[in-house]
Amino acid sequence: MTRRRSTSPDVNLNLNVRGLKQSATLAINERSAQLIRAGRQVYRFGLGQSPFPVPQPVVEELRANAHQKDYLPVRGLRALRDAVAAYHRRMHGIERGGEDVLIGPGSKELMFVLQLVYYGDLVIPTPSWVSYAPQARIIGRQIHWVPTQPENDWRLMPADLDRVCHEDPGRPRIVILNYPSNPTGDSYTVDELKALAKVAKKYKVILLSDEIYGELHHRGQHVSVSRYYPEGTIISGGLSKWCGAGGWRLGTFTFPGSLRWLLEAMSTVASETYTSTSAPIQYAAIRAFAGGTEMEGYLMQSRRVLRHLGRHVWRGLRDAGASVSEPVGGFYLFPDFSPLRERLARHGIQDSATLCERLLDETGVAALPGADFGRPPGELTMRLAYVDFDGARALSAAQQVPVDQELDRAFLELYCPNVAQAAAALANWLKKLK
Repeated sequence: MTRRRSTSPDVNLNLNVRGLKQSATLAINERSAQLIRAGRQVYRFGLGQSPFPVPQPVVEELRANAHQKDYLPVRGLRALRDAVAAYHRRMHGIERGGEDVLIGPGSKELMFVLQLVYYGDLVIPTPSWVSYAPQARIIGRQIHWVPTQPENDWRLMPADLDRVCHEDPGRPRIVILNYPSNPTGDSYTVDELKALAKVAKKYKVILLSDEIYGELHHRGQHVSVSRYYPEGTIISGGLSKWCGAGGWRLGTFTFPGSLRWLLEAMSTVASETYTSTSAPIQYAAIRAFAGGTEMEGYLMQSRRVLRHLGRHVWRGLRDAGASVSEPVGGFYLFPDFSPLRERLARHGIQDSATLCERLLDETGVAALPGADFGRPPGELTMRLAYVDFDGARALSAAQQVPVDQELDRAFLELYCPNVAQAAAALANWLKKLK
């Protein structure tokens, strides 16, 4: 008798995919939306989506190119690739040409394709963005976590990178360096970048420098590590964070000439998968990367709002007893509530998942546990994305305040009310736990 094959949906799943959950950031966003539809007050600190509108010149360029319907080259529209290369020359002092740039439907997709074509381990500092490791697992790559320390503001130290690489110096590796950081909001000094570049060069690793938040350095002082390790660094960027265009799904990889073979291999995979990135969006992106007075004004005010708002939330967490570093870029904070461990334990909170569940249930603040970012489950850390406000309204109001004047608490409470209320609710909740 022939046994009938099981039709369980789990049977035919690739073993690398079984057990994976939906991206934590997308899951918390959907859960927040469900709670809001059910009538709950929810402060959406989970999904890291830019609150600011796409700059008007870029929107107008998209409108003007809505008729573009043809498949574009797999590597991307040449005029766009030239614009991205010119942007890196202008902003980072890096000599690249359009032939060194690959355009994709989001930097997330490009990261996946890179791991698919390059046989090597993935080295990830923790805490890190939630999708680096799951992508490696799907493909079947070895993952090496490199724990960072709160006393270093969760930055990867050169000695720690050297220790990992020294164990097997000839092993092919991709090392992730993301700054300003998701989830910490921190960044690296020039001296630290030089030291990390020296280690990367020593072991000939590929450095994937995820600089998607580079333009959101709160002081406009982002420096690319590719200045110090040009031959081995791939710069990852896109429109999602600094241009407010996450849903447009346009990412960029900029390669050194020595890694052109990787660009070509990725292009081959792209030709058999996503084919090319949306044509109208590529044409509009040329305007974004071209810069100019309007773009600089937009970025200056965006950084200004985020700088003052981030400091406001940071001060509230610090004063409530959390250990948290002051953000210098992006729109994230990564507080550690270990100083309050005994108090939290008396209320049944002993891990980051429970901490976030209770916080959501009792205050409406939706955040993500540190465990989702590669930290030990028992560590009382979480990521907060302070983006729950009307970015267009805040930008318009900030333009009316002299640039040398602080956006004070009254401004933040008026134009970023959900963030201000959430920060107060979180601080009050912690103080009430005795």
